[in-house]
Amino acid sequence: MEITQNTALVVVDVQKGFDDAAYWGPRNNPAADGNIASLITAWKDTGRPVVFVRHDSAGPDSPLRAGSAGNAFKDYVEAGRGSAGPELLVTKSVNSAFYGTPDLHAWLREAGITRIVLAGIQTNMCVETTARMAGNLGYDVLFALDATHTFDLAGPDGLHLTADELARATAVSLHGGGFARVVTTAALTTAART
Repeated sequence: MEITQNTALVVVDVQKGFDDAAYWGPRNNPAADGNIASLITAWKDTGRPVVFVRHDSAGPDSPLRAGSAGNAFKDYVEAGRGSAGPELLVTKSVNSAFYGTPDLHAWLREAGITRIVLAGIQTNMCVETTARMAGNLGYDVLFALDATHTFDLAGPDGLHLTADELARATAVSLHGGGFARVVTTAALTTAART
């Protein structure tokens, strides 16, 4: 896999509020934070563009509500900001980073970026929605599944899926559906450093 110098890393919603287990319930992939940190470091060390996306929830009870302690980026993400390469902060209140401020699509196009790597929280929500939109907009999308995590979720009529089941469904839908290529953090960091 080739990672060109202008391949952008898009880090979605890696915020302290997602550590509130009482609110979100059981999660998967405890290695996600370490993998996200590795990607940020690899992109920062090589001067590649990084986009940090923050979800500003309007819900009064949400751990991600704007102005709350949980709205802040996790410490390792905050430490990774100020990279050597181009950097952008996008804030949003919906699932897709392409419906945020400033306009992510415009920034990527102006920078000549046609390939993005996605990582963050939640696998099947904001990261997947951003991947689908990016694919529809014509970007070459690399989805770092092991650099994401999600939570168990209840659906209609008693249907319940575990976080691992949801992550597998996301991987199959994105990869099999042609929206993105599902890849590993190790493959991405190795390629970024060669």
